Amino acid sequence: MQIQVLKSKIHRVKITQAELHYVGSITIDEDLMDAANLIANEKVQIVNVNNGERLETYVITGERGSGQVCLNGPAARKVQVGDIIIIISYAGMEIEEAKKFKPVLIFPDEQNKLI
Repeated sequence: MQIQVLKSKIHRVKITQAELHYVGSITIDEDLMDAANLIANEKVQIVNVNNGERLETYVITGERGSGQVCLNGPAARKVQVGDIIIIISYAGMEIEEAKKFKPVLIFPDEQNKLI
C-alpha cells in the first residue's frame, strides 16, 4: 500500500505577480525549484498564509535568480501581490520507504532568495 507523504516544501515565499489571463499554474524561480527538489509540471498545493486559501496547480519554471513567484490563471484571484504562501509537494511511496524518507524543506528570505 502506498501513502502520500511530504516531499518538498517552500516555506513562506512572497507572491510577486498574479496573472489572471494566463493558462494556469504557478511560476517559480528556478533556483527555488532546484533547492526544493521541484520540477516543471509537478503538482503542488498552495497555502495562502494571508487568507487561508488552499489550491492545487502545477509548476512552471521561472527565471533563475529572479525571486519570481507568480500565481497564474483563475487561481490568481486567490492571492494578492505581497501575500505569503507555502508551496507543498507530496509523493506516493510504500510505508516502509516513507518511514525513512526525509523531505526537502527550504526557507527563503523576504525577497524569495535562498538563505
